Amino acid sequence: MSAPSLLSAATLGLRAPGVAALAYDRAQQRTGIVHLGIGAFHRAHQAAFVDERMAAGERDWAILGASLRSPETRDALAPQDGLYTLVERDPSGEKARIIGAVTGLMVAPEAPEVLVAAMSDPAVRIVSLTVTEKGYCHDPATGDLREDHPDILHDLAMPGAPRSAPGFLVAALARRRAAGIPPFTVLCCDNLPANGRLVRRVVSRLARLREAGLGGFVADEVAFPCTMVDRIVPATTPADRAAVAARLGLTDAWPVVTEPFRQWVIEDDFPMGRPAFEDAGAELVTNAAPYEAMKLRLLNGSHSALAYLGYLAGHETVAQAIAAPGFAPFIRGLMDDEVTPTLDVPTQTDLAAYKDALLQRFANPALNHRTWQIAMDGSQKIPQRLLATIRVRLAAGAPISRLALALAGWMRFVTGIDEQGRAIDVRDPLAAGLRALADAAGPVPDRLVPALLGVREIFGSDLADDPRLGRPVRAALTGLYQSGAARAVAQFQPET
Repeated sequence: MSAPSLLSAATLGLRAPGVAALAYDRAQQRTGIVHLGIGAFHRAHQAAFVDERMAAGERDWAILGASLRSPETRDALAPQDGLYTLVERDPSGEKARIIGAVTGLMVAPEAPEVLVAAMSDPAVRIVSLTVTEKGYCHDPATGDLREDHPDILHDLAMPGAPRSAPGFLVAALARRRAAGIPPFTVLCCDNLPANGRLVRRVVSRLARLREAGLGGFVADEVAFPCTMVDRIVPATTPADRAAVAARLGLTDAWPVVTEPFRQWVIEDDFPMGRPAFEDAGAELVTNAAPYEAMKLRLLNGSHSALAYLGYLAGHETVAQAIAAPGFAPFIRGLMDDEVTPTLDVPTQTDLAAYKDALLQRFANPALNHRTWQIAMDGSQKIPQRLLATIRVRLAAGAPISRLALALAGWMRFVTGIDEQGRAIDVRDPLAAGLRALADAAGPVPDRLVPALLGVREIFGSDLADDPRLGRPVRAALTGLYQSGAARAVAQFQPET
């Protein structure tokens, strides 16, 4: 039996019944958005919103997607004319539809000057980003540009052929400024605190290092609205591809599987215009900060706690971890007792219902969301997911016992050795340095905790020497070494 045909514009009509397809003519779409970091999350979230606006008749917002590192997405999607299947799964079943919003694909290292030229096109009015926390070449502890970052040094030496996301933004904004073309809006969709303001700070600093006037132009004339994005998007697996092929009747090399829930909160600051995102369900606000803090601390903070402690306890997925003894009460206690008091809750938000929904989403067995995947790049994530909450709690003189156990889980994880003595594949920009510190300290909490807290790029100068943090983390890490993560969570007793 021959393999199914490949999904493409030519084969779209051969798809199986029940899979929704495009309600618009792609040939009539004009590129208005360049997206840096064309990964699974963008394709399940922002591209889906844009696709819905195309179906509603908007014609100026097709997406040119650019990968800053790997050609994997381009190589998979280019033969499919950028088309892919979006599958939403929960225990009740699944829905599938074809997304056509991505009409062009590039790999930045192959032709950086071509990408800069594309971003400089007057028709491009938004450049959006999902490059992960580490993609901004900043110090997570301070929010400042890392001026010694190898990619930043390269971009200053070769500004016309950048490597970093900030470098591409500066290069394109400089070219538009020189040509008298108004600047595009920079739309960050990554999990960073005050993400628009942070990216403005990083990009304007890089621009200023190139030329003072350019730095002032970026800081004063370019819009960087803050956003909050929320959708759980696991990495696509071979089993997902096989299931999609069976459902679709066509081969899709790069489908995206996600949950039905999605949320996008955007500060409405788009001088050059934007799609009517609100008509696709986005929330346009004047201040995204309360939504962002709620999501980073409740969802992302809980996710990281589940990732480190769940992985150490032997659970491959989030759903398996949250179903294990003690994990659901531990996470709900983390949200209720330690995170919620630090929040300025958005008006009309039903916080109890939001937290109930989070636990239901974590428990979704239809999503194969791996704890190891969430645990990646912890040095870039925990400052906003855990440490921001810890700072507020310490300032209030409040206990941090659950947060301390989550942080201890991260410390045990980055040693690179699991509870059975097996190697952990630690993926993190600081992995080598963290492993060296762990090896030197050994599995001795009294040595390991101060060694890791001393990493100023993560903990800054305020937390590194604070005994109110070091003491509970040492106690939690001691418990992990003595009893293991499963028992530490199942038998957890909060500090009173």
